[in-house]
Amino acid sequence: MKKNLLRFFTLIFLTGIFATKISAQVSVSAQVFAEVIEALTATETSQLSFGKFSPETNGGEIRLTPDGVRYVNGSVVLSGGGHSAGSFVITGEDQATYSITLPAGEALLTNSTGSKVMMVTDWESIPAPGIGIGMLNGGSQEVKIGATLIVGSVNDNPKGIYTGTYFVTFSYN
Repeated sequence: MKKNLLRFFTLIFLTGIFATKISAQVSVSAQVFAEVIEALTATETSQLSFGKFSPETNGGEIRLTPDGVRYVNGSVVLSGGGHSAGSFVITGEDQATYSITLPAGEALLTNSTGSKVMMVTDWESIPAPGIGIGMLNGGSQEVKIGATLIVGSVNDNPKGIYTGTYFVTFSYN
């Protein structure tokens, strides 16, 4: 009887082993996640302005730093009048980093009464341009822009108001 019982349990055990299928694939349920963050925006709060000056006989350069300080090379003579660095307020997702891309080339300023031009070059900013430079602490940050204005002689750049545009790109990383 013990033998029969032992054979019976052995048969049940072997039947269970052979009856179990081994599968080459398995399906599972998995989770998917996405989060939409606040859009990145930029608002100009101060225009880039080199202020009033006279080119005099030979002209030269006016460097306006992002801190709003003007430096002169050549025969250019600074005058009163408002000058200011460009300023932008960047807003978006709190603690997000973003990149700043300044103009790759020059911007032209054209005299409002004629076709005379001046060139703006050597762009700089605070924070400095680059990838992942900016940080939106509290969801915002101020960016200041400076550049250098190339001024011709008084014949090349006669009296008048000179205007133009430039492009700065701000993007999430």
